[in-house]
Amino acid sequence: MATKTISLELDAYERLRRAKRAGESFSAVVRRARFGPRDASGASILAALDGEVVRESDREAAAYWESGEGGARTVSRSPWNGEEDS
Repeated sequence: MATKTISLELDAYERLRRAKRAGESFSAVVRRARFGPRDASGASILAALDGEVVRESDREAAAYWESGEGGARTVSRSPWNGEEDS
């Protein structure tokens, strides 16, 4: 298999090194990586979701929980600051 030598800045190398699992090569880490879309704005995400097919069972489940029949909703404590989630 052919190889290619690349240069990384130290911060990029450290991120790659931290992502590396025991016995895994750097090539395997790069192959495992998932890079988001270039346009990851809220608008682009909503546009993508608008094109998704929604199953009838999903609609029924959403209606059930929105009706309040699913029981009381509780607010959990935030692990980041100890305050309630909003």
